[in-house]
Amino acid sequence: MDLLNGLPLPLALAILALVDGLSIGTLLIPLFLLIAPGRTRVTRILLYLGTITVFYLAVGVLFMLGLVNVIDAGSAFLTSAAGQTVQFVAGAAMLAGGIWIGVADARRSKRAKAGEPEALRHRGRLLRWRDRLLAPGTSPGTVMAVAVAAGITELATMLPYLLGMTMLASSELGSAARFAMLAGYCLVMIAPVLLLLAARLLTGRLIEGPLQRFAAWMQRTGAENTSWIFGVVGFLLLRSAAAQLGIELPLIG
Repeated sequence: MDLLNGLPLPLALAILALVDGLSIGTLLIPLFLLIAPGRTRVTRILLYLGTITVFYLAVGVLFMLGLVNVIDAGSAFLTSAAGQTVQFVAGAAMLAGGIWIGVADARRSKRAKAGEPEALRHRGRLLRWRDRLLAPGTSPGTVMAVAVAAGITELATMLPYLLGMTMLASSELGSAARFAMLAGYCLVMIAPVLLLLAARLLTGRLIEGPLQRFAAWMQRTGAENTSWIFGVVGFLLLRSAAAQLGIELPLIG
């Protein structure tokens, strides 16, 4: 948190947007379309990306409209001892939550390898989305529905996005500049996929192997990546609050 606060706002937002661009909804699902056999489904990929971009843009607008007033009213509280205590507890909870997500995913993977139905169903949602997108007769409405469903499912775990919106809402920029930066944030989120799409179109099937391996890695480590994000953000919140409260923490300081 302190590191991001020390950066210019556009740079901090760009870093957070690139992290968001590595999520299942913004990268892995479009990768399924990129590595599918046959002709590259450019129209379908662009429709998916456009839909999920508009979804996050709309959520960001609503989020900031409501959050600006909350931040104005609560800024004094957040700098008080009580506010720092709340931040301390929240950071500890997020750090513990990140560890729990990682442990739960490891157990789920073990059960899935053993063929337990519950664990297989948990992994089946992503595969159903993939199958819907790759079906020959898939309609534009289905593509858009999958994009919105992915956005809704991931929204609560996209901490970089929520942090970025909070930074925008608490900035001294005017409304027009805030919304312009929000639009830029959403475009940076899909930039990695657009670059991969361009590379796929320019090189044909030369990068198909690396893309398939990358997609398989993301599918295996999606929950692990989420646990790292929760853990790192929780650690930073905890460390910052502990320093303000004068609390010495083992291994954290």
